[in-house]
Amino acid sequence: MKVVILAGGFGTRISEESAVRPKPMVEIGGMPVLWHIMKIYAAHDLNDFVVSAGYKSHMLKEWFASYYLHRSDVTFDLAENAMTTHETTVEPWRVTVVDTGDATMTGGRIKRVADHIGGETFCLTYGDTLSDVDVVELVRFHREQGVLCTVTAVQPPGRFGALALGHGSPLVGGFHEKPAGDGGWVNGGFFVCEPGVLDYIEEDVTIWEREPMERLAADGQLAAYRHSGFWHPLDTLRDRMVLEQRWESGDAPWRAW
Repeated sequence: MKVVILAGGFGTRISEESAVRPKPMVEIGGMPVLWHIMKIYAAHDLNDFVVSAGYKSHMLKEWFASYYLHRSDVTFDLAENAMTTHETTVEPWRVTVVDTGDATMTGGRIKRVADHIGGETFCLTYGDTLSDVDVVELVRFHREQGVLCTVTAVQPPGRFGALALGHGSPLVGGFHEKPAGDGGWVNGGFFVCEPGVLDYIEEDVTIWEREPMERLAADGQLAAYRHSGFWHPLDTLRDRMVLEQRWESGDAPWRAW
C-alpha cells in the first residue's frame, strides 16, 4: 500500500522556519517532520511513499538524494571515481517526490500524483502532523466500512491553560494546564482512500477538505475513525517547540519505531 504525503504548502503560520525551507522539512530532534511521519508509517510496514511537493520542492529532492550517503559508512576511491558502501542504517523506503506546483491546492496535489498511486487502496496524510494512530487498525477499520474514504477524527488539545473560577467569587480556585478542547471532532489527516476518491477532485484549485470531502460525506462514502490518542500539528513556532521538547525528553508518543 502506498502512502501519499501532502508536502507542498507554504506554511505561512510558521514563517520563521518556512521562509527558508518547506514546512515538512522543519526539524524535530534534528530530523525533518516529514521523516518522523514516514517513520510512523514504516513502523506499520508501509514503506512506499509518494511525496506531493510544491513550495521549495527541490529541497525535498536534494534531502532524499543525500539521505543514503548521510546514513552510511563509505569509502571513496577518488582515483577511480568510485564509492563503496559499508554499514548503513537507511530504511527500506521507496520515495517518489512529485513537484505538484507552488499554488496547487490540496485536492489538486492528490490528483496530480494519481499516476503514482495506481488502482489500489492508499494512505494519505499531511506533511506536518504527528500522531500515535495505529495505522494497521485504521486500515482494518476502513475496509470494514466499505467506503471510499476514511478520515482520522481527533479532538485537538487546548492550547492555553484554563482558570477555575468560582461562582460569585473573584478568587481563582485553581489552574488547569492545557485542558482538552471543546469536545468537537476535527479532521486529523491520516486518511485511507480508495482510487475512486480521485473522481471527486476536479482541478488544481480544488481543496480536498471542502468539495471532495463534502461530496463523499453526502454520498455516504466518508467514514470517521475516532482517535483519542496523541495528535499534534506543526502549525506554529510554538508547536515546534512543544514537539522538540517532547522528543528531547523521551516523551514522544508518535515514536512507534
